[in-house]
Amino acid sequence: MAGTMEEKINHLLEMRQHAMQGGGVDKIKKHHQKGRHTARERLDMLLDEGSFEEFDMFKTHRCHHFDMEKAQIPGDGVVTGYGTIDGRLVYVFSQDFTVLGGSLSETFAEKICKVMDMAVQNGAPVIGLNDSGGARIQEGIESLAGYSEIFLRNVRSSGVIPQLSGIFGPCAGGAVYSPALTDFTVMVRGNSYMFLTGPKVVKAVTHEDVDEETLGGADVHTGKSGVAHLAADSEEDAIAHLRELFSFVPQNNMETPPRVETDDPPDREIDFLSRVLPENPNQPYDMKDIILNIIDDGRFLEIQPEFAPNLVVGFARFSGQSVGVVANQPKCLAGVLDNHSSIKGARFVRFCDAFNIPLVTLVDVPGFLPGTMQEYGGIIRNGAKLLYAYAEATVPKVTVTIRKAYGGAYCVMSSKHLKGDINYAWPSAEIAVMGPKGASEILYAKELKKHPEQAAQLLAEKEQQYADTFANPYVAAQRGYVDDIILPYRTRFRIIKALTMLENKQDALPVKKHGNIPL
Repeated sequence: MAGTMEEKINHLLEMRQHAMQGGGVDKIKKHHQKGRHTARERLDMLLDEGSFEEFDMFKTHRCHHFDMEKAQIPGDGVVTGYGTIDGRLVYVFSQDFTVLGGSLSETFAEKICKVMDMAVQNGAPVIGLNDSGGARIQEGIESLAGYSEIFLRNVRSSGVIPQLSGIFGPCAGGAVYSPALTDFTVMVRGNSYMFLTGPKVVKAVTHEDVDEETLGGADVHTGKSGVAHLAADSEEDAIAHLRELFSFVPQNNMETPPRVETDDPPDREIDFLSRVLPENPNQPYDMKDIILNIIDDGRFLEIQPEFAPNLVVGFARFSGQSVGVVANQPKCLAGVLDNHSSIKGARFVRFCDAFNIPLVTLVDVPGFLPGTMQEYGGIIRNGAKLLYAYAEATVPKVTVTIRKAYGGAYCVMSSKHLKGDINYAWPSAEIAVMGPKGASEILYAKELKKHPEQAAQLLAEKEQQYADTFANPYVAAQRGYVDDIILPYRTRFRIIKALTMLENKQDALPVKKHGNIPL
């Protein structure tokens, strides 16, 4: 290109300005009128100010079919590069719906693959902001190949670097699989949706009349399917969720999460915990009241709060250290484990283990949910997933049994037998094969049948006898299955002491390619 250096610089600036307009001023205006931000505006909200460095701004597609030569827009519908969040390196891509509906082409995929490869090479997380109608039909097999290249990198990166996804618009067909392969997905209510087949195809095949929100909206996937992990009311809130998630995770699987300064004393005593449990052991209470009281500054990022609420999972800190919390929720289904909660817990435990995040487990579980629906749904297989996840985890594991720990559910919830490092119990803990009533009905069935007129009184006596013998933590403590029975108001202090002691824990699994988790 001829001309002076000044002319060349001016030409470059014009080209950059053109590229930054995406699909053009008119399309950006329409995008804003719908209450949505552009790909670049979302990156500005996500990253530290002035930290973004862009790659492949001038890259365009290579398609020569269907008059596509006329639609060669610099960047080709996705903005890629790297920046920082709170000073920490992160690689990013942000899909631009104003360019051909954000459809994925061969070069679009190449841009994403480039930052994903760089993220692995340099040991840093990837955050993808998705807003795409799917594969670019005009390119045919090249677009499908592009998706497959991305999927491959999602899988190869899994457990190596954290991968976060934000859904800010449509995410349909093959486009849904990349977010599904990442660690956490955040959706925006009213603006984003995910589905393999859209409403028109659903109606043609099944005759169901359904709209996009009902088929694959944020509330559907955070409450019913469990595909997404957090729902936000606005794009700003979704970005805030992504930044907060990022704050709890390390750069890669060889590092630990960053510690955060806190003024919350580690030895803070919590009198409330001595009063939190109802006198009747069958009465519910809110496990989140315990969680919020024992963690640093009451700051808890709950994951999938609307999906399988009988198990609470999320991120918190103890003395500034990032920790994954898993807890039964007596407020919902008495805290039983079922199909959905087992899967939810297993995936969260495996994420924490992959990225060196210690696990704190709070137990109050009466067992697994009985019934044909659960059995037909695969509760044996799904319950085994949670068991497998805890048994496989080599990160520090601290468990506190609050009230009930019965049967197989006791085993599954990070028991000493699954290599729990420190297992505490409150004085209120009941650790047994089953509850006093059910156990007494089985143990004394013949005796109760012989004396039907005295059955009620006899059963009550046997229940009390069983409760005195087994419905307490002391039998387990005598066996060494519980390391100590602790005062409730000292729970925070004891957990922090245990985590500090376990800070340099080293444990390894037998050499193998990978296990065969019961999927």
